[in-house]
Amino acid sequence: MEILEVRGVGLTYQTMEGETQALTDLDFTVEEGEFVAIVGPSGCGKTTILSITAGLLAPTEGEVFVGGKKVTGPGTDVGYMLQRDQLFEWRTIEKNVLLGLEIQHKVTPEAVEYANGLIDKYGLKDFKKHFPRQLSGGMRQRAALIRTLAFRPKILLLDEPFSALDFQTRLNVCDDVHAIIKSEHLTALLVTHDISEAVSMADKIIVLTPRPATVKNIYAPDIDRPTPLKRRESPKFSAWFDTIWKEVSI
Repeated sequence: MEILEVRGVGLTYQTMEGETQALTDLDFTVEEGEFVAIVGPSGCGKTTILSITAGLLAPTEGEVFVGGKKVTGPGTDVGYMLQRDQLFEWRTIEKNVLLGLEIQHKVTPEAVEYANGLIDKYGLKDFKKHFPRQLSGGMRQRAALIRTLAFRPKILLLDEPFSALDFQTRLNVCDDVHAIIKSEHLTALLVTHDISEAVSMADKIIVLTPRPATVKNIYAPDIDRPTPLKRRESPKFSAWFDTIWKEVSI
């Protein structure tokens, strides 16, 4: 089942110099349960694709469908995890996790129970009453992910979610986030500049052309390892990295 369909999407915006075409004739799909990564040259419009998928930007041409419904504005079917965790320092971890539900006026006993279940399940049970400054960078990202999952989106958008972390923490958090997404049978679309991150995490990698971006190629790395860290250790990893790197660099 297709959770996301991007059909003939283009985006042109106005600048002081005139019109700039960011995207053109963009077509791809994401199936239920897939973890898909988008890579491409710097400035080609990767984050713009997430903004359109989330309903934060309207394309100038084409259509986007999430769960079979046309995206016409922001909705609860899409969860968006940003580069930084955006946790409020004056709220406890539990209160931070419930924030999205509060904004959407969906703080029901069932929703609170589900959110607290995620907190317990993914290693933050003893930190519910702690404040973000008391947590490590990896634990903060886990809390941010749980906050996004609390309202049960159909697709999770990840915009460079590990870029603010040091390398060692980044590797561990990639494993954490990947495990949670797979355990919850979620569908995810990741934008990243880090090709090794894409190869280690994604079931499918979409390579974009320079701006105006369109799909150049789509790859499905055949690395049969259970975690991103284990995939990095596979003999196939470097070959896939080289393939994607050459596509992005040409």
